[in-house]
Formats: sequence, C-alpha cells, structure tokens
Amino acid sequence: MRSSILIIYTGGTIGMKTDAETGALVPFDFSGIYDEFPSLKRLNVDIDVLTMSPVIDSSNVSPENWVAMAELIRDNYARYDGFVVLHGTDTMSYTASALSFLLENLAKPVVFTGSQIPIGVLRTDGRENLITAIEIAGAQIGGRPEVPEVSLYFQNRLFRANRTSKRSAEALSAFRSDNYPPLAEVGVNIAYNLPAILRPEQTSPELRISTRLARGIEVVKLFPGIGEEILRAMLSAPGLRAVVLETFGAGNAPTAEWFIRLLREAIDRGVYVVNVSQCGSGRVSMELYETGLRLQNCGVLCGYDMTTEAAVTKLMYVLGKELPDDQTRLLLRKPLRGEFTP
Repeated sequence: MRSSILIIYTGGTIGMKTDAETGALVPFDFSGIYDEFPSLKRLNVDIDVLTMSPVIDSSNVSPENWVAMAELIRDNYARYDGFVVLHGTDTMSYTASALSFLLENLAKPVVFTGSQIPIGVLRTDGRENLITAIEIAGAQIGGRPEVPEVSLYFQNRLFRANRTSKRSAEALSAFRSDNYPPLAEVGVNIAYNLPAILRPEQTSPELRISTRLARGIEVVKLFPGIGEEILRAMLSAPGLRAVVLETFGAGNAPTAEWFIRLLREAIDRGVYVVNVSQCGSGRVSMELYETGLRLQNCGVLCGYDMTTEAAVTKLMYVLGKELPDDQTRLLLRKPLRGEFTP
C-alpha cells in the first residue's frame, strides 16, 4: 500500500537553488520535485507539495505562522498519511515544538527537516534530509504509522521535535537532543527506536488543533552579576504572563533576598515562572540544593529536562487556553507531548 505525503514548504535554506542565468540563489519550485529528485519515484509514496505564501525566513517566524501551519495540517489531515514540513533551521526547534502542542490528537507523522546548505548546491545536505524525511513520514508497520508524532530529522537522526535545540550554525549535524534518545538512526537501514516513540492513546479521522497561543512570555537567563534593577524591570514588563527562567546547573539561582523577593512578587501577581537549566544536558532538580529549594518554596515551577524552546511554546499553548490557575499549573506540571521526563 502506497503512503500519501504532503510536503509543506515554509521557507528556509533548503528551498534555495542557484539561478542558471544570474548565479543568484532563488526559491526552488518544489512542484517539480520528481524532476529534481528522480530517486523519489522508487519510494512507495505519493507526494503533493504545498508552499506557504509568502514563504518565511525562519528568523521572522511568529506564533501566527505556527497556527497557520497547524491549520494547513488539520485541513489536509484526512487526505494524507504523513506530512513533511520544510523549515529554516534557526527557529525550527521552536516551530516544531509549538506544532507538537497545537496538534492535540495527532496520530500521523509530522516530520520537520531543512538543510544547512541550499538544495541547489551540489553537496547539499538537503537532498538526503528531504528524501529520508519523506520515507519516515510514509513508513508504516502493520498498517499504522511508524512515528505518529511531531519529529525533526537532520543528518541521519530523527528526534522528538520538542526535545531538540539547534547546536551549530555550521555543522551538518545541526540539532541535538541531549535529554532524550533519537527516535530513529539512519544508516544503511532506518533503525527505529520503538520504545522511545510516542503512541496516541486513541486515533480519530479528524485532527483537533488549538488556535490560540498566549503572548507575554519572557526568557530570563541568569548570570553572575545580574542586577536587581534590571531583573525588576524584566519582571515588571507590561503584559508579562510567564517567565522561562534559565538557571544554573540542576536548577540553582542566587539566594540573595532581593532576587527571591522579586520572583515572589511576580508570582503573586499571577506570573508563571518555569525553571529550566542553562545546561544542554541534564535536568532541574530543585530539591537538591538550598538555592533550588528557595525557588520551589516561592512558587517557581520545575521544568525538569525541558528545552527552552519547549518551555516557551508550552507556556504559549497552555496559557492560550485561559484556564483557571489550578488547571494551568496542572498542565504545566505534567508532560503533554513527551516534552520532559518527570
């Protein structure tokens, strides 16, 4: 049985090709994908392509764009077995994390990929990334999708999307997932890590999405010497609803009275504060040291081993639901899409 795949091109390096006359990089027309990559015909998939208009430089991506992508997938959900989203690498982990939350009852593959080198350049990494992402999106076992979650494929590895961060501006292995194993490793064959893959509790022919993402999210990265007045200004910003607090090590922060007081004042005003580690690998354990315990005691929420990208987009998603405080805190404290390990 052939799988049907929809490629959604949003923009980014992977979609650039050298114009034969001018030598300049111009957008690639993905509607001619079979002409450009004849080998795709050997895959057991049927491919359609949809290009967002206008295409987006990933540095300019916005929550509105994320909702538009979710709506595209929802509107085409019944027609396709899987989706491949082509996206610029700079903010791919943010977009892919956001989509993991917005697609609420997803039971089909949504594979994000891109490239570090334009697809029209001879030694592009985009060719292999694209072909393998399509193969993964169409892979089935026993008539069911192999990877029915939002994932990110890059340089021979498939990751859970909301566990990724971009690690390098130059290396072809541009993404990492330090706190969760790859969902698949690609060599001569594609080796799926079946126990690591998130399976839906139930499937539905219709995709339910959320279309509201909250604004007023702020990331505060701690450093030795952070000033009281600066932090006060950050925590007093008009419209502030939540803070992702990037702390040291296992979730530690200064114990100065002014620091704890400013956090407590913000939390008392209804601002949610989620503690994530600045370290790429490891987790927040606020009960380990006094510095972490003081944060916990003043109402800071534990982010466990979440990435900043996942924490930001999860806050946008959960606060967008406009739920009572106890329900909001409940959703923030538990993994919704495998974004952290409790």
